[in-house]
Amino acid sequence: MAHAVKELFPDAKLAIGPAIADGFYYDFDTEHSFTDEDLPLIENKMKEIIKANSPFIRKDLPRDEAIKLFKSMGELYKVELIEELPDETLTVYQEGGFSDLCRGPHINYTKKIKAFKLLSVAGAYWRGNEKNKMLQRIYGTAFFTKEELQSHLEFLEEVKRRDHRRLGRELDLFSMNDEIGAGLVLWHPRGSAVRNSIERFWTDEHRRSGYNIVYTPHMAKLDLWKTTGHADFYSENMYSPMEIDKLEYEIKPMNCPFHVSIFKSRLRSYRELPIRYAELGTVYRYERSGVLHGLLRVRGFTQDDAHIFCSEDQIDEEILNVLNFTLFILKTFGFEDYRIYLSTRPEKYVGRDDAWEKATNALKNALTLRKLEYTIDPGEGVFYGPKIDIKVKDSLGREWQCSTIQVDFNIPERLDITYRGADNRDWRPIMIHRALMGSLERFFGVLIEHYAGAFPLWLAPVQVSILTISEKHVKYGSDFLERLLNAGMRAELDSENEKVGYKIRRATMLKIPYLCIIGDNEAENNTVNIRKRGEEKSVEMPADEFLALLKKEVEHK
Repeated sequence: MAHAVKELFPDAKLAIGPAIADGFYYDFDTEHSFTDEDLPLIENKMKEIIKANSPFIRKDLPRDEAIKLFKSMGELYKVELIEELPDETLTVYQEGGFSDLCRGPHINYTKKIKAFKLLSVAGAYWRGNEKNKMLQRIYGTAFFTKEELQSHLEFLEEVKRRDHRRLGRELDLFSMNDEIGAGLVLWHPRGSAVRNSIERFWTDEHRRSGYNIVYTPHMAKLDLWKTTGHADFYSENMYSPMEIDKLEYEIKPMNCPFHVSIFKSRLRSYRELPIRYAELGTVYRYERSGVLHGLLRVRGFTQDDAHIFCSEDQIDEEILNVLNFTLFILKTFGFEDYRIYLSTRPEKYVGRDDAWEKATNALKNALTLRKLEYTIDPGEGVFYGPKIDIKVKDSLGREWQCSTIQVDFNIPERLDITYRGADNRDWRPIMIHRALMGSLERFFGVLIEHYAGAFPLWLAPVQVSILTISEKHVKYGSDFLERLLNAGMRAELDSENEKVGYKIRRATMLKIPYLCIIGDNEAENNTVNIRKRGEEKSVEMPADEFLALLKKEVEHK
């Protein structure tokens, strides 16, 4: 692709062009502004290059020669990359008179390339840094056969159909506004209805599982974040402090120090442990504008956070309880396929090595007891402790990071929290950080794409839409609406003077689970004509029977 772009646009400078999970991309610096209309042109030139069947020739060059070669070609981005590489010898590949810096290996001849497609164009900062020049990126994909390529392209079309940003607009769920700021979400009434259902379920299940619900401020003195270590180890994700009464304050990136403060508010006894605090706490983290992505990557989000304070001999049982709770929550939302990762100590960390070993072993023990398969993710723990990450697979088989369980021997020590033991001595509790869904915003985005906006009844923004055939049926429709609302259902009445076919199409576009069509027969017999989402035929039943059906379906989620 890079060869083809250079043939068509000789002024283009090459930046980087790696393989990625489902294809490849290349970044270019050129005066020409790439559009989707350019992609077929580039593809045709690629086919010419492939047809020429040129061999790929590898050359090993000393660093100085490699720099000289790319300087002579005017490829200054390549020169910058070479100057930062530690290797004394660089590999260059050539085909058909075109040369590029690459580790390889490559296929032998261009003609072995069978099936490829250029997909899109986008902007990308050089080295991913928004202070650098904006380059142009072309994405593509390649497969061994045309059949595999076609299957992948169909998958990409389905991904587009399920895109939560598009569905968010079409279903009137949420929006974002540049006047408010990038990465900040406005929840519309319909989206808020889904969120409210999630939060009520979350709260009820946490109370049932022995958690105490708490609320904490959105900011705290900067000194607190220095004490916890966040100011040193997490500063790149934190916003600049603000001055209030000549003191520096920081909007919170985490909830944990506040929960610790609640624990410290009075003397604690070993008889109280474990203490479990849970909060739907809104936090703020800096994300570069280039990585913001709808609900999936935002700057302000609400985390379903909890912190468990326990003794060392309680840690295995508590982690096991959290694992069971997590899998129950995920299953309720329709996620039964997942992968589990155990992330170990990173390069930059706090605390003693023996504490890290204890924490890591505790997580391993819980996974073993639950007979769960997991993969070690070396060096990916947080600075204060190791963690379990659970990535759910959606209906398209894509993985999403949601749940995390982290064991922390460090923050209790840094914030000096203790409890009074049975021996009347002070002991340091272990702290378990955990989030079951992670960010509500991100989880909502994943749910939208998982269900393609067609939420199950218990989550649907509008569960029932009542459609009246004519004005004389409005009274019965209004009375039935009141019954639905009193039963706790989310329902609406469409009594507009429109044809019922039009009303059905409009409600269907909004993916409402049940449509109740009200005409003469229904009004006279106290029945409803029900059309279930995804079904063509409607069924008439007594109004009471339909209400009972709804309640049962919601109750069983």
